[in-house]
Amino acid sequence: MTRRATGARVAAGVVALLLLIVLLVALGTWQVKRLAWKRDLIAQIDARVHAAPVAVPGPAAWLEIDGPRAQYRRVRLTGRFLPVPPALVQAATVHGAGWWVMAPMRTEQGFVVLANRGFVPTRAVAPPSLGPVTLTGLLRITELGGGFLRSNDPARDAWYSRDVAAIAAARKLGVVAPYFVDLDAASAPAGGPIGGLTIVAFPNNHLVYAITWYVLAMMVAGALVVFLRADRRTAPR
Repeated sequence: MTRRATGARVAAGVVALLLLIVLLVALGTWQVKRLAWKRDLIAQIDARVHAAPVAVPGPAAWLEIDGPRAQYRRVRLTGRFLPVPPALVQAATVHGAGWWVMAPMRTEQGFVVLANRGFVPTRAVAPPSLGPVTLTGLLRITELGGGFLRSNDPARDAWYSRDVAAIAAARKLGVVAPYFVDLDAASAPAGGPIGGLTIVAFPNNHLVYAITWYVLAMMVAGALVVFLRADRRTAPR
């Protein structure tokens, strides 16, 4: 191999390793930024969960309902349950497998909200009181489509996710709020369903990912040093 070809090969190797180092450092820095974002999100949601309940959003605010800003807001729901069979949505909880009981409620403001009354281990569900009640819980965003590898089947009344629009259509509820409310334990009647089972947890592995990318960048930098030293030893004099 000619001296010029050897030099070109070395230069190409150096450029490739430098580009790889830059990429790995960029990935590590991106994960550091994601870590800050995730910590801020967790702090915001923790504050919402423990805040005093506010009235559920009415139609004027529905267009502003989205996951990051509204999810897990603690809300107060005042109204009456409708005499409509609940939708039973498959669930897996600390109490085992069973169903979430999704029941429609007409608020004192006049609009309908789906309330997750809680968990039951069997399909036998005691109907709620139809009198006026005030309940509290966490606002949740609709879960579209179904579960993993299983789509909701309204025709069979088989539900694998809490899809508000689909349940409302199946129960002929008309226009309903684009969210549902997970009722808390204090709002659950004696004898069930079991309320207050909302899991509020977010994986936060960004620090581990950042360290991994930075360590890989250091390893590639070490490989670059070894490569340059080896080239210097073998270079013709």
